[in-house]
Amino acid sequence: MSKKKEKIMPFFKYIVFTMIVISIITLSLFKFIDILPGEYFLILTIFLALITFTLALLVLAKKSVKKRVVGTIISIIYIIFLILVIIYELNTIGFLKKIGFKNFKTENYSVLVLKNSDFVNITDLNTKNIGSLALTNEGLKSASEKIKNKIECKIELYDKIEDLKKSFINEEIEAMLIEDSILNIIIENDGEFASSYKSIYKFSLDVETEDIAHEVNITNTPFNIYISGIDTYGTVSSVSRSDVNMVITVNPNTHKILITSIPRDYYVELYNTNSKDKLTHAGIYGIETSVKTIENLLGTKINYYVKVNFSSVIKVVDALNGVNVYSKHKFISQDGYSYNVGYNYVDGEKALSFVRERKSFIGGDRVRVENQAALIKALIDKAVSPSIITNYSSLLTALSDLFITNLDTNSITEFIKMQVSDMPSWEIDNYSLDGTDAYDYTYSFGSTKLYVMNPDIDTVINAKNKINALYTN
Repeated sequence: MSKKKEKIMPFFKYIVFTMIVISIITLSLFKFIDILPGEYFLILTIFLALITFTLALLVLAKKSVKKRVVGTIISIIYIIFLILVIIYELNTIGFLKKIGFKNFKTENYSVLVLKNSDFVNITDLNTKNIGSLALTNEGLKSASEKIKNKIECKIELYDKIEDLKKSFINEEIEAMLIEDSILNIIIENDGEFASSYKSIYKFSLDVETEDIAHEVNITNTPFNIYISGIDTYGTVSSVSRSDVNMVITVNPNTHKILITSIPRDYYVELYNTNSKDKLTHAGIYGIETSVKTIENLLGTKINYYVKVNFSSVIKVVDALNGVNVYSKHKFISQDGYSYNVGYNYVDGEKALSFVRERKSFIGGDRVRVENQAALIKALIDKAVSPSIITNYSSLLTALSDLFITNLDTNSITEFIKMQVSDMPSWEIDNYSLDGTDAYDYTYSFGSTKLYVMNPDIDTVINAKNKINALYTN
């Protein structure tokens, strides 16, 4: 054997060894992720084994330099391809590890003082009176203790937002300790208030929550998922008003999906209060309050929830390289984006503007919830299309920190497995609850009447019937 041959053969053996190792890693990760049906995994195993064996024969061919060269080139391409597959697999594993119930919600507090006051730092409020709301969130006690650990002060509790605001404006108290979602309610209903104060101290608290999932086998049992879209950017765990409220009913046996949209200002019994409020305000007490409130409204169990925010919409749509969303109306949004009747290609920013717009329509929030359902449908259509393959990694990256759900990893992988195995075509239907415009008192705001939408009972009954029908048909 020549010295040249002695040098070449170890290289070819190394190529074969690398192929075998990479193939085993690829199959092992597929097995670990567990998203392929058994028969598909078996086919993939045989397929990779045959390719590896065939290429190995070519690479190690002793009597044909041409076969070795061709086999080596194809083997290198094959190895690169498998490395890309492994990257996809690792991204999937990283994504799935982040899914699951998170046992906390984040409350964001601010200490406000009048803009024309001399207070600059929290220490300037030493021995002063700070007002807060007794009805707010579970973290208020911890928030008050945090303030008292910094300064000596008296925390005065108010039952009504209007009373707290009045005392603050009239300088009966020197400062206000308030959760940001409650502050947003004040600003929404009193535009001048935003120019009257300045914030001198901010902090966040994580408050423990309980898992309220009603678990079922989602591959063969109908189930409901509540979609909550909060009106903030950034951290999804933050409590805030829920501007998007949808119940997605899925029947995996008939491959039908019903999207039931509920207007944000729907005037409903707020869970565990014996009082009525806007549905959007339920979000400031945590997603579990929104879930329980909607369960009582629709007379159905919500099995799981998904919570997103403005950042989620933008990044998910962009990760999908945009989507085609159907609009029933021609309009220009308050952000300056134009939409035509029919399908409109939208990127993340334009999609967010589409689902937030209501002032351009006579129907106001009624049209907005229709548009929100239309975007959900567009996202589902894009997610189950073949194009998802090219956007897979970017989609997982976008989703990883931009939503919260109590749907467990095993249920998700089993559902993906079913989708891969059956490749069903899903039939998607939309239904929106309606009501009449009114002004009434709300639990969260107290003594001032706010705009609300009184439920049209017929549409509520229709929604119940449609959900029940999807469960049985």
